Amino acid sequence: MGRGQTINMRMALFNMTDLRASLAPGERLIGLDPGSRVIGVALSDVSLMLASPYGAIQRGKLGKNADEVATIARKHGARGLVVGLPLSMDGTAGPAAQAARDWAHAMSMATGMPFAMFDERLSSSAVNRFLIDEADMTRKKRAAVVDQMAAAYMLQAALDASRGP
Repeated sequence: MGRGQTINMRMALFNMTDLRASLAPGERLIGLDPGSRVIGVALSDVSLMLASPYGAIQRGKLGKNADEVATIARKHGARGLVVGLPLSMDGTAGPAAQAARDWAHAMSMATGMPFAMFDERLSSSAVNRFLIDEADMTRKKRAAVVDQMAAAYMLQAALDASRGP
């Protein structure tokens, strides 16, 4: 890999506040929760105040997944990605966090969109708890929505944390 490519890969990573500031008015963010089989997808509103579940993508070859994400971005005017970072419970970054970083860099390069990583600890368990306690959903019904809801939960936390005073 040449020097220019390394610099470009580093430039693709933003902190959440800078990613938000880089957007033009009316542009959205896509939240991605990359699991081993499914990528949960969420979408912010144009005011960057509210995240909503959007759907799920079957995880496969990066190029195909990047095309799907890019299609969503074009359709909804999204110009940045927020990717879940699976930190350990003590806040350290283990192998899963490094794999998520590598995947996010590759997704950013393939879609041409900048990205930020955001802590996703407990997002899936919080969503599952909600779906069991409040929505009284069966395991089968939960499986169909948990990935996209976890992406929305993570994206909402990122939007809240990066909002100005």
